[in-house]
Amino acid sequence: MSGSPDSAVTRRAFVVGAAAAAGSAALAGPLAGAASAAGFGWSDDGSHYVVDTGADLVFKVGKTNGDLTSLVYKGTEYQGYGGKNSHIESGLGSSTVGIRQSGATILVSVAHGTLRHYYAARSGENNVYLWTHKADSSVSATRYILRVKAGMFLNDQPDSYTYAPTTVEAADVFRKADGQTRSKHYARLRAIDYDYTGWSTGGVGLWIVRSNHEKASGGPFYRSLLRHQSADGGGLYEILYYGENQTEAERYGLQGSYVIAFTDGGAPPSALYHGMLTTPWADSLGLSGYVPDSGRGRVAGVGIAGRDTAYPYTVGLANAAAQYWSAARASDGWFSIPRVLPGTYTLTVYKGELAVHSTRVTVAAGATTALNTITIPASGDPSAARAIWRIGDWNGTPSGFKNADLMTYAHPSDVRAAPWTGNVVIGSGTETSAFPCYLWKDVNSGLLVHFRLTAAQAAAAHLLRIGVTTAFANGRPQVTVNDTWTSPIPSPPAQPTTRSLTVGSYRGNNHTFTYSVPASAWRTDTGRYNVLRIDVVSGSGTTGYLSAGTAIDAIDLLA
Repeated sequence: MSGSPDSAVTRRAFVVGAAAAAGSAALAGPLAGAASAAGFGWSDDGSHYVVDTGADLVFKVGKTNGDLTSLVYKGTEYQGYGGKNSHIESGLGSSTVGIRQSGATILVSVAHGTLRHYYAARSGENNVYLWTHKADSSVSATRYILRVKAGMFLNDQPDSYTYAPTTVEAADVFRKADGQTRSKHYARLRAIDYDYTGWSTGGVGLWIVRSNHEKASGGPFYRSLLRHQSADGGGLYEILYYGENQTEAERYGLQGSYVIAFTDGGAPPSALYHGMLTTPWADSLGLSGYVPDSGRGRVAGVGIAGRDTAYPYTVGLANAAAQYWSAARASDGWFSIPRVLPGTYTLTVYKGELAVHSTRVTVAAGATTALNTITIPASGDPSAARAIWRIGDWNGTPSGFKNADLMTYAHPSDVRAAPWTGNVVIGSGTETSAFPCYLWKDVNSGLLVHFRLTAAQAAAAHLLRIGVTTAFANGRPQVTVNDTWTSPIPSPPAQPTTRSLTVGSYRGNNHTFTYSVPASAWRTDTGRYNVLRIDVVSGSGTTGYLSAGTAIDAIDLLA
């Protein structure tokens, strides 16, 4: 991303593209297009297909493996670090590679088992369009990585991968001499937040423009690898499926288009965003799994009632075959999700990242599924319940808690993290900001919350709720009140089984633990504080930040 890591990101509110499903693997039929630019065409050097876009870009694709082996822009080679090519996964190996040109489009097709991968060039454009069709689990294909030569761009993004003298965790989290941590896993941005990732020198920009993630997994708030840099060079990713802290099964089908785009240093054009493959020039490519606009539908809603206007709302569609999302308009909750594959979907309304309503919708090709105003029930938003006190708010994230802003791009041991201690007093005004966003069995289990009750409140039983956003190694909270009453150990909810809290992700499956605290547990002396202790329990995990842990959404005691 050019400039600062946040300002360079064009933030989009809705999915504007779609992937696909039908057609042959070969280029078939005439292609619509403008007259070719001077120099546009392809050649065969014996080992590679060499494609000249007729602009400032020439690229090569290996004839035996489908690797991108050269990427020359304005006479400068950008491809390659450590002797490695750019490719699907770590390289497909022996593949059948073909090329065809028709009008203003050149298509290179790669066949490897059941997998089909494509590169396309358009006359006069400095772009390489890519699609990947994974039909099943027989072929590994979870990413495309563009490998960029060392020294081409400054490594100045805080979340950029940097090899450092000290390994903090596994072989992919490092600590620099100044105590800051780096990992390829760290990404400030969720899928809904960005359109592209890359670098700029001011005179040259190199970007990967992401697809619409129709066949990806994890939903609008999922974080995955975006880029990394090291002394060896840089990598830009389009993640087709990322297993780290993943909440959904892998989807199969055509992913794309995603685009390698060169610019004069500025952002890539918005016309490339989110898989604009359902355009006339792509309709005749014969891509495996392709579905044109005529075979797709749309879901539109006139509004959402019962919203908390302090928060953004997102509407998501998901089934086993595809996923989509749209931001709801702040003024009234209106939303529109175009280019949806036919089928029946679960429609979910999110307050922040917390699901507060769901229903089922069916989408038909060539039609719009129009929805009347959706009303969020009081029972859907936990914030609607009257509370004696509350730490944080129910929005599906740990935002506002101590260290929450840092955790998507740093390890918990990072020198920038505040101490993971956090006993709090209700009424202090710092209940949320002083309470850690994450709790671990081996780090900060046993945090205390001090609060007073009135005589009437102390005479009654109350529900205590602890909302979590994910957990590692089945970490979950057990509570003790005034050292006189201890809750049963709750059953662990379904959560991802991989690392989460240490690799930049608080996003798993939101879950609320509810504890029925009897009146006998409270102190009847209203001048004394009641003390709630929260322990993390689990028989799994190891030590330190890899001990069982969980991320906090909100904690409250209901009236």
